[in-house]
Amino acid sequence: MEEGFNYLETGKYKEAEFFFKKVLKTFPKNKTARLCYGRAVGLLGESKKAVQLFTNLLQDYPSDFEVKLNYAESLLWNTNFTKAKEYYKKLIKENSTNFSALLGYANTLSNLKEFTNALIYVDKALTILPGNQNALVSKKYMRLGLANEKVSNQKYDEAERILKENFSSFKEDKETLLNLANLYLISKQIDKAIKTYEVIGANSENKLTSLNGISLAHHLNGDDKTALSFSKKALESVTNTTSKTFKNQTTERYIQALIWNKKYALATAAISKLFNDNKTPENWMLSLRATLHIYKSDFKKSLEDYNLILKKDSASFDGNLGKANALKASGDFYNAYESAENTLAFYENQKDAMNFIKELDISFTPFLEAKSSYSYDNGNNEANVYNVNSEIPYSTKFKILASYQYRTTSNSVTNLKAVSNNLLVGASYKLLNNLTLKGSLGIVSSDSEINTYNQLLTDISIQMKPFKLQNLKLGYKRDIQNFNAELLDREIVQNNLILNYSLNTNFNVGLFTQYYYTFQSDENTRNLLFTSLYYQILEKPSLKGGVNYQNISFKNQVPTIYFSPSKFNAVELFIDLIKDEAVAKNKEWFYGLTAATGFQFIEGGDQQSTYRVQAKLGYKFSERSLINIYGMQSNIASAVASANAASFTFTELGLRFKWILLRNPLFKKTRAIE
Repeated sequence: MEEGFNYLETGKYKEAEFFFKKVLKTFPKNKTARLCYGRAVGLLGESKKAVQLFTNLLQDYPSDFEVKLNYAESLLWNTNFTKAKEYYKKLIKENSTNFSALLGYANTLSNLKEFTNALIYVDKALTILPGNQNALVSKKYMRLGLANEKVSNQKYDEAERILKENFSSFKEDKETLLNLANLYLISKQIDKAIKTYEVIGANSENKLTSLNGISLAHHLNGDDKTALSFSKKALESVTNTTSKTFKNQTTERYIQALIWNKKYALATAAISKLFNDNKTPENWMLSLRATLHIYKSDFKKSLEDYNLILKKDSASFDGNLGKANALKASGDFYNAYESAENTLAFYENQKDAMNFIKELDISFTPFLEAKSSYSYDNGNNEANVYNVNSEIPYSTKFKILASYQYRTTSNSVTNLKAVSNNLLVGASYKLLNNLTLKGSLGIVSSDSEINTYNQLLTDISIQMKPFKLQNLKLGYKRDIQNFNAELLDREIVQNNLILNYSLNTNFNVGLFTQYYYTFQSDENTRNLLFTSLYYQILEKPSLKGGVNYQNISFKNQVPTIYFSPSKFNAVELFIDLIKDEAVAKNKEWFYGLTAATGFQFIEGGDQQSTYRVQAKLGYKFSERSLINIYGMQSNIASAVASANAASFTFTELGLRFKWILLRNPLFKKTRAIE
């Protein structure tokens, strides 16, 4: 039967099956032929049939250890791992120095993801047959499995050590290097990831894998231009002999890089070509189109593509987490939670999904924000303000709002002093994914040597997204003129009708417009228009520059009481540099700097130069707390409400602290409440 043995040893299992089946027609009881036939059948993938063949053999030879070993292995082929584990235990008890029993048991434990014990038993097998290639290969995959487990539990140093142990037997093993590079990407060790991909690329056969990996690493490091350059190199390296798998991976990375760099026209053309060339588009193609839609803020189309992906493959990682991101971006937070949790049902402890849920949790966890500021101007006005704001979300749609302000203001020339207390309580409710209603009601209590009174405060608004990339806010706000002590004493109530509109584009240009119509208790009215046109120069950190225009007009001019021109115009050029607290990591600084200069025209007067400087610097202690200081100075007349505003310079300095009060949202355990 040597011919049949050779077939088995060289992996020609179909030929082996045919050979031993023929032998068994002549010698149906031959144990060796039955055993070899069973192995050929099992190795061809007919595991159930193999289990039955070895069960029959075991009945005929119940004490034959070789038959027992083959029966145990057939259980592995048939993925009966729990049953195989118990059977191998009996075999090891019967013969604790049998190499095949020890290796089989180790492989069984590995399949059950009991990697630590699996490594113990594969080492026992290797003490019997040192250097056995099958055992070393098994040990390699056990380490890969154990390292992946450590990565899932964010034990990155342990995972790195375990993976590097593979190099003692398999120098520069590609699978191990890929796992190592992935570990570095997940743990944000970008330089190490790039170096690892370079080692992978030292073998010319792995050039595309290397370039695609380096491209992703640069993207995760915020350098999308370099990511695109490496992706282009990869695409240029594709030849007619490149496998379809590598062609697809390289095409996918290139289109992703185009999207990252906001080259939407090129990305759209490339995706359209993929769909034209493939009548039945694969999931990775649908994922690319869905990603493009998200970047272009077309969330409805993005959801359609992710649903198509999940229809084909309900366990798709890109489908589930991609859908979660699209739902979040469209304002459907409840279902975004569901999709992210569904991702974790398929991919336990997956870091991106866990971070997604954590970010949602933080946004819906009650917080307290305290702010203290001191301001002064060259008209001898001073003010100290202490603010406390809080939001308490009870669901993904409903939250309670509360704020309290204590303000003291004085003037050293007039010797006027005043104290005011503002208290507002309200609620916010998301009527639709793109429509939110907010309302607060409260009271202001003002006390000075001249006048003491209470007045009603109101702040009502409706916020909507009428079209993609657009935001609209309509509101009514009732408050008191409180810039200085004199104005507080006069008890001038302001009723403001407010319109805010913002427009973003896919080509880095943005527009913000604000309009106030104010009617006051002193029978004066005000029209205020502010508009800003800007260009986004950089994404990280955010750098934008533009032009602001402001127009103010009052019905009545009362310059001895407050700044109330019949005609005021101001134009300024500005530049903003911002690293927002939202993108800052734990134990990291965030900052903002704005500088502007321009001209203002009051009534029919001459042109006057203006400037405005704002800055803030903060530190994020953790995802639950942060602190920052801020300051601003301006000589723009509209920045103050005082008489003689044209000659004023206003300065404000402040300190702010924000604290997330709980570790989880109040509704975390009962999220069905809407």
